[in-house]
Amino acid sequence: MVTATTLAVVSDIHGNLPALQAVVDDAHALGIRHFINLGDSLSGPLYPRETAEYLMSVDWLQIRGNHERQVLGEGISQRGPSDQFTYDALDDTHLAWIRSLPTTAWWSPDVYLCHGTPHSDLEYLLEGFEGTRFHERTPEQVQPLVEGVNAQVVLCGHSHLPRVLRVPHGPLVVNPGSVGLQAYDDEHPVYHQVVNGDPMARYAVLRHTDAGWQAEIRKVAYACEAVADLAQARGRKDWVEALRTGRLG
Repeated sequence: MVTATTLAVVSDIHGNLPALQAVVDDAHALGIRHFINLGDSLSGPLYPRETAEYLMSVDWLQIRGNHERQVLGEGISQRGPSDQFTYDALDDTHLAWIRSLPTTAWWSPDVYLCHGTPHSDLEYLLEGFEGTRFHERTPEQVQPLVEGVNAQVVLCGHSHLPRVLRVPHGPLVVNPGSVGLQAYDDEHPVYHQVVNGDPMARYAVLRHTDAGWQAEIRKVAYACEAVADLAQARGRKDWVEALRTGRLG
């Protein structure tokens, strides 16, 4: 039975409204009506304005990620091309909505939301670096990053990598992956690549059961070729292969 403690958790939509609509349809088919959004919702060369208008129309608990901050021009010297395209597509109403979003939130006394870590929207919670090597953190490595957060579940995004991990004597940590972009590279804090290997949209289903909180990662197909064609038409070849294949060219 689906109850108010069965939630769909989305993150890192990046303006990919067709992928988001496919995820919402999939969750509705499961009987889920409660959604949480962990941020990085708009930035990219796709449908930032349309995605903003959709998200403004729904009754979801939503927080903002680093790209919302960057679209607003906070903490950066200049916007990158994805953030600039997004800023140019939005009006004052959309920007005011972004400003209204919290950086962290509680869905309930049990469930805590952040975009990256509880303390940073730019740091990965479930992944880290040893020198220049990008790797999954162990439960013991994640534990100090969630100390002080008295929750049974910590929800995070940012890395686009779906993963469920239980911290020893601590919370269940869930990254639902990315709705809208399954591969990218980044230079913060050092150059690295993130690749999921297919173009399907990711999200998580979070359930409270007699045994406690449990999470399931789901993958949903959508019309990724049309979205990749849009990125191509807008001159963003760096997005095309990621959208079509979930890999980097």
